[in-house]
Amino acid sequence: MPGAAGPIGPRSHMPGGGGAAAPPSLAPCVPPSAGLSAGSGRDRTMSTLKVYSTSVTGSREIKSQQSEVTRILDGKNIKYELVDISQDNALREEMRAKAGNPKAIPPQIVNGDQYCGDYELFVEAVEQNTLQEFLKLA
Repeated sequence: MPGAAGPIGPRSHMPGGGGAAAPPSLAPCVPPSAGLSAGSGRDRTMSTLKVYSTSVTGSREIKSQQSEVTRILDGKNIKYELVDISQDNALREEMRAKAGNPKAIPPQIVNGDQYCGDYELFVEAVEQNTLQEFLKLA
C-alpha cells in the first residue's frame, strides 16, 4: 500500500545487520584463528556464548540494546549464538532461569551454564575494558 510506514520484512537496514533472515548459528561466522587474544587459550568451543534477544518487541530501548551488544561482539570478532526468545516460550523461561530473574528481559548474556549479565553489566564491562572476564572467556 503506498505511503505505508517503512518496510516490513526480514532484512535490516542497520549496519552489520542481516535481520531475522540469518540463522542464529551463523551469526557471526569467524574463522578459528580470528578473534583470539593472547592468553585466551586455544579453542574455547566447550562453552557457547549466547545472547538472548527478541525479534518481536515494540520497545526501541530493547532493540537498541540488542543491536549494541551484537555490534560490539561482532566488532571484536567474538563468536556467539543469537537466541530469539520470541520463537518459543521455553526459550524465554530458559533465559529467565539462567538470569535468576523471573522478569528478565533481553538482552541477556550467558556463557555455557554461567550467567554473564544483562545489557547494563555488558556496557560497564566494555567501558572498564573487562569484557573478556565478563563474558567468562578469560
